[in-house]
Amino acid sequence: MSDATMQRVIADLVPQGAHVLDLGCGEGALLEHLVRQRRCTGYGIEIDDANVAACVRRGVNVLQLNLHQGLKAFQDQSFDVVLQIDTLQHLRNAEVMLRETARVGRVGIVAFPNFAHWPNRLSVLRGRMPVTRQLPYQWYDTPNIRVGTYRDFEALARKNSLRIEDAFGLQDGRVVRWLPNARAGTAVFKLRKA
Repeated sequence: MSDATMQRVIADLVPQGAHVLDLGCGEGALLEHLVRQRRCTGYGIEIDDANVAACVRRGVNVLQLNLHQGLKAFQDQSFDVVLQIDTLQHLRNAEVMLRETARVGRVGIVAFPNFAHWPNRLSVLRGRMPVTRQLPYQWYDTPNIRVGTYRDFEALARKNSLRIEDAFGLQDGRVVRWLPNARAGTAVFKLRKA
């Protein structure tokens, strides 16, 4: 799936004019899109020096922070939307960061590679770790600390008293609502505190 498709689908979940915090914002493309196309305001958080510089070049407000240290700098409900797009799988403290997302934002939007997608299952059945567009690294050279599934995330959200407002998969540029755990390479959740 292209970055443009992911950007469009995620942007459609963000209300016009929302105050947004984008965790692990990379080069800031999504936040730039939200500012220009949806009149949003907000900040990106990024640790990588090159990505921070790219955000600055784009005119995106960015804070260089380590997400492993949490979001203590932000007050409860200080953002309308907190984004975690392809970030959760890189964090040691994924459950803590999910709770922080719900604390800091009125709504959280989380997207991550769905390890239960059928080609991944087939690869593991054949005795190999999958290498796909969503999981493009070899097992021995990956920035991912963990892999997760659509169903695992549903359970994690329930465990942390989060209400899932919308959930679906993304595959080949389209939204997958029927059997997304098996049929989609990316899982997407919109949630808030119950």
